[in-house]
Amino acid sequence: MSVQTTKRRLSPASIEALKGERPIVSLTAYTTPIARLLDPHVDFLLVGDLLGMVLYGLDTTVGVTLDMMIAHGQAVMRGSERSCVVIDLPFGSYQESKEQAFRSAARILKETGCSAVKLEGGAEMAETVDFLVSRGIPVLGHVGLMPQLVNTTGGYRSVGRNEKEVAKIRRDAKAIDDAGAFAIVVEGTVEPVAREITATLRAPTIGIGASPACDGQILVSDDMLGLFNDFKPRFVKHFAELAPAISKAVEDYANEVKARTFPGIEHTFQVKR
Repeated sequence: MSVQTTKRRLSPASIEALKGERPIVSLTAYTTPIARLLDPHVDFLLVGDLLGMVLYGLDTTVGVTLDMMIAHGQAVMRGSERSCVVIDLPFGSYQESKEQAFRSAARILKETGCSAVKLEGGAEMAETVDFLVSRGIPVLGHVGLMPQLVNTTGGYRSVGRNEKEVAKIRRDAKAIDDAGAFAIVVEGTVEPVAREITATLRAPTIGIGASPACDGQILVSDDMLGLFNDFKPRFVKHFAELAPAISKAVEDYANEVKARTFPGIEHTFQVKR
């Protein structure tokens, strides 16, 4: 009898253990082909609810459903082998109660095979995070700018610019840390505040629009790859400019089709004599 061995994925515990050892690398992924390309280079892949805007053209993440997250989570799991895969709990799937959060999170883990879920929220979600973690569901926290609250905060803007906001971020980060999150995303938070909470938390911080002092960094892959030209957030660096290359390739294809130079005879199937 032969035993088939598989590569061991990084776990939430191994991500947590990287604090103080080396920076943690993360990117978003929504599809199998992209997951395959990213997997060898990152510590964890986040199937974020921003897919609603990136892939589906929604104005916000609020319209994303649990079914959408599970479908894309399954795709990313099929395309990855070593990365820890984390999937967002979408808006409305966990805020009602800790029991609702458990049902949603358990469904995600069961139907995708991923390692953890992410949820947005600070002190008000600490009890839920503790409830999930104590029942075997690793949680990635998310404080600072929280996109799911766009309708109550009035838009996407950096936070931590006054004492009230600073106090809230400190309180939120500590509450989620104490609740047992294995790591915490700190988004859109002014640099000195992000640096400060990174130094005080047990869990590693994952910055996006935060501080180089964070224990790790995450970007939306489509932003990092330069697939969008219309808007570039301050915190994004384009490590490639794929949008112009794709546009030029499509232009060349269209021109060759119209000129009947593609397909050539070498691109067709012939009857063997």
